[in-house]
Amino acid sequence: MLQKEEINSYNKRHETVHQRSLDFLSEKLAHQGVDIEGIINKTRYFQVAVPSWALGTGGTRFGRFSGGGEPGSLEEKIADVGLLHALTASCNAISLHIPWDIPQDAGAVKALAAKHGLLFDAVNSNTFQDQSGQGQSYKYGSLSHTSAIVRQLAIDHNKEVIDHGMALGSKALTVWLSDGSCFPGQQNFRKALSRTLESLQQIYKHLPSDWKIFIEYKPYEPNFYSTVIQDWGTSSFLANQLGEKAFTLVDLGHHLPNTNIEQIVATLMMQQKLGGFHFNDSKFGDDDLTTGSIKPYQLFLIFNELVEGMTSGDPEPAWMIDASHNVKDPLEDLMQSLEAIRIAYVQALLVDRVALHEAQEANDAVSAQNILQDAFRTDVRAIVAEARRVDGGALDPIGVFRAMDIRKQLIGQRGEKAIATGL
Repeated sequence: MLQKEEINSYNKRHETVHQRSLDFLSEKLAHQGVDIEGIINKTRYFQVAVPSWALGTGGTRFGRFSGGGEPGSLEEKIADVGLLHALTASCNAISLHIPWDIPQDAGAVKALAAKHGLLFDAVNSNTFQDQSGQGQSYKYGSLSHTSAIVRQLAIDHNKEVIDHGMALGSKALTVWLSDGSCFPGQQNFRKALSRTLESLQQIYKHLPSDWKIFIEYKPYEPNFYSTVIQDWGTSSFLANQLGEKAFTLVDLGHHLPNTNIEQIVATLMMQQKLGGFHFNDSKFGDDDLTTGSIKPYQLFLIFNELVEGMTSGDPEPAWMIDASHNVKDPLEDLMQSLEAIRIAYVQALLVDRVALHEAQEANDAVSAQNILQDAFRTDVRAIVAEARRVDGGALDPIGVFRAMDIRKQLIGQRGEKAIATGL
């Protein structure tokens, strides 16, 4: 569907304007003592995983409006992520959600992914909905359920997910629970958390020695009075109780309005307990909007703390997009997110850390703000585009996607009414 020659041809037609922008930015940054080649190389190696459930149109409780041509199998989802990676050169991994995307032939699936230049990121379990033919229900919880039978069902599912991940070469399990309560008195908080810990301990024992487990948190939804793992502190508590292979996962949308997410990131990185990161954006709550579409400055401030931690020697987290594409073409939405993530990352790399630390130690709030905002206001799109170009990607991925009418081609192959599986 997409040939390298077509990307190269598109790039060639736009390289003069691109080079002019890159030269202008390079000259400006050179005066600031910035190693632009080093920045470009760091950008090239910053890769973000795409989840298998993100290739189709999302929706709300009220409806879902597919644009057609969506992937109807795991193989088609891998092909779509491969297409994204060919265009953006920035998403070399796919994250599977089980049981939505159980590989029937792990060897063949792994070989197909490799053909597209893809690895397998963390595998994700699903105990927030009942599956067809399931003997017990998760309506009142899974790992925290009052019934030992239901808890064991959820434990066994997570172990099965680990087994599937091992066959594909994944190295991590992500656990998100919808467990909680909708009304006061419905649930004993202490017992629910204790049962969750006991269940996680059984799953933890099933982890291979070189694996990690990422524990996600969320303050509300689908339960609206309490959730068992409601914040980063509870997640961190569970991770510390489990052991050195357990970490907290931060999802940008899983916070109450105006939460200082960058401080949470800094705290977890200082403890070396930030294991994974899910990118999206929000206006009101867990909106799952395109990354950087609503709060680009917050995204930059979060990356400022991420870069601070990685510069200090803290382990780099696993990166993944976790968004729902309700009105946009899913592939175009993902390309916008990938662009926004790399832009924020590069802007954070441009922060003069020596000057910032001096301003912080001198309690000079004015200088500290100026240093951060100077980096944030720098238009680094030419650097991000150059990193793509060097690795064979498109200077303008969405431009190529539209010029080649790729969505129309997908509809021709898969049908106008095709809806992605699993959602």
